[in-house]
Amino acid sequence: MTGKNELTDIEQLLAEFEASDLAELQVRHGDFEIYLSKDSNAAGLGGGSAAQPAARITGTASPVIPAQPAENSARASAPAPAASDIPDGAVLVKAPYLGTFYRAPKPGAPSFVEVGQAVSEETELCLVEVMKLFTAVRAGVSGTIHAVLADDGAMVAADQPLFVVVPA
Repeated sequence: MTGKNELTDIEQLLAEFEASDLAELQVRHGDFEIYLSKDSNAAGLGGGSAAQPAARITGTASPVIPAQPAENSARASAPAPAASDIPDGAVLVKAPYLGTFYRAPKPGAPSFVEVGQAVSEETELCLVEVMKLFTAVRAGVSGTIHAVLADDGAMVAADQPLFVVVPA
């Protein structure tokens, strides 16, 4: 990263990765980290956006909780609950992309939501940050927060479940 035009550097890195024979690439430079993979089933990928629909859990099938990317820092995401801990019909609110999960709008501020709190479709649950760009993740459904599945400040993967919401 030259620092002069980081977006151009990233675009060049993406183009070179696409043209290469590499299957995966992970780059760290200072506070910047990017993980690329040509495997659509790889953890950390998903191509989803913040507006993607949440996953609804129905029937007796166990939900699939995606694997998380390797993490070298002391901060790791909270373990995913067992399928039996997630109520039937619950909605998983997922990360829009790989980034850092924040439960509060700023350090020292109260969390956006707590377990047991009622939420509407537009309620902001958390922020996911990548390269100083913060995206608010909304509930997408009215209901009650049943569980928080990631630790504050943890790196989360694209499509990683962050909250369990029981619809009202």
